[in-house]
Amino acid sequence: MSSHIDVAIKNLQPQTVAYISMRGPYTKVQQAFGTLFGWLGQKGLVPVGPPSGAFFNAPGQVPEEQLLWELRCPVAGDVLIAGPDDKGLGIKPVEAAQVAATMHKGPFDKVGATWDALAKWIGQNGYQIVGPGIETYLSDPGQTRPDDLLTEVAFPVRKA
Repeated sequence: MSSHIDVAIKNLQPQTVAYISMRGPYTKVQQAFGTLFGWLGQKGLVPVGPPSGAFFNAPGQVPEEQLLWELRCPVAGDVLIAGPDDKGLGIKPVEAAQVAATMHKGPFDKVGATWDALAKWIGQNGYQIVGPGIETYLSDPGQTRPDDLLTEVAFPVRKA
């Protein structure tokens, strides 16, 4: 990855999401998405946007088995806020947020360099990170070559 990174400061709108809270290695992401989407189907909920992940700590900060993360999918309609249940599944509101965001093109396992470059840009441009990292998955890995996957990478920020 080059040292140049295109970053946009933008506002994420509030939304209601179905989610699954997870603890452990990121190798569980695909299985967790399967659980989340299966639950959506059982509940008759329809996704109204791309799925995302929120990451509350990172490899290197804590041992892999202590990683805390959440997969989310925006839903619409008359849904009740609930959960998490015994599998970590639920529905909740996510507040609006100002984020610094950039695009990662390529395999999910190469996204670390994009995260590092974004964090560096934030510090160099007078912002502070004020919330968990967010990945929004704009491509379906079942239908897209790994090198062509698009993921928006973002941190909630405020001016320092």
